[in-house]
Amino acid sequence: MKLQIRNNQNKIKIDKRKIRGTVLKILKILDCVDKEISLSFVDDENIKQLNKQYLGRDKATNVISFSLREGEYSNINPQILGDIIISVETAQRDAIKENLTVTQGLEFLIIHGILHLLGYNHENTTKKETNKMRQKEKDLFTAIYGCDAGLI
Repeated sequence: MKLQIRNNQNKIKIDKRKIRGTVLKILKILDCVDKEISLSFVDDENIKQLNKQYLGRDKATNVISFSLREGEYSNINPQILGDIIISVETAQRDAIKENLTVTQGLEFLIIHGILHLLGYNHENTTKKETNKMRQKEKDLFTAIYGCDAGLI
């Protein structure tokens, strides 16, 4: 597994060692330990700019994934899954709403982002596909924490 972690914000301390361990666990469970991922932590302003530029949405969001396994050039380097960008500010607010720690919230978003890189989807798709992704998120979160830690 190759993992590049960039912390491009200063609002919340990021434990890169813990994050690296979590990503490795997730990729092992998903049988993807030979894959590469880039993970960036940003603030709301930065993710809002990316969201507007690439997805046409003029608002902050919690996570954006850019899969390199989609499109006409997806077979150039199949080992590279893509990039995940997480807003730590939005992640912190979401974690509080879900009664999770900030670390659990960030790790849940990492799971969410990795599943998007692997082709799972919950937007503009069937309810069955949405439920499939939600269940996989819960299964992975439970595997990491030994319980669902309050996830609905």
